Formats: sequence, C-alpha cells, structure tokens
Amino acid sequence: MSTVSMRIDESLVSAARAAAKVEFRTVQGQVEYWAKVGRAALDNPDLPVSFIADSLMSLAEPREDSAPFVPRSLPHSHTNATQA
Repeated sequence: MSTVSMRIDESLVSAARAAAKVEFRTVQGQVEYWAKVGRAALDNPDLPVSFIADSLMSLAEPREDSAPFVPRSLPHSHTNATQA
C-alpha cells in the first residue's frame, strides 16, 4: 500500500496517540480506523456508529478465527406444527 504525508492538527494526533495505545494500534492505524468508521457512518447515516465499528472490526478478523452465526432461538411455529 502506498502512503502519503499530510498535516494533521496536533490535538487530533494527540487524541489518536491516546486511543491507539488503548486499542493496540499505531497512531497512523488509529487515524486510518477513524477515517474508515467516519466514511462508513456518512455512507450509512441510519446505522449506529458502534455497529459500524464492530462490523469493520469483524471484517478485518481472519476468516479462520470467525465463529459461525447461530440464531439465538428457532421459531416456535415449526415445533408446534410437528407436534400437532
């Protein structure tokens, strides 16, 4: 991936530095993450930002580390129909 240099306000860099430490990212990685979340939030204004952030993090997760989706419960109408 190619990179570019840009000037960013020092207060944003300081905030990114603090957040990056907590999230175990580089400062550059934190700013990139914020940019991705912000872009997705603007593209999907009806979705909560926390949902967008969780979705982006799950997309970055290696496929072999992911768990299959399991519904919390099955519809009861199916079991009632077989008992009748």
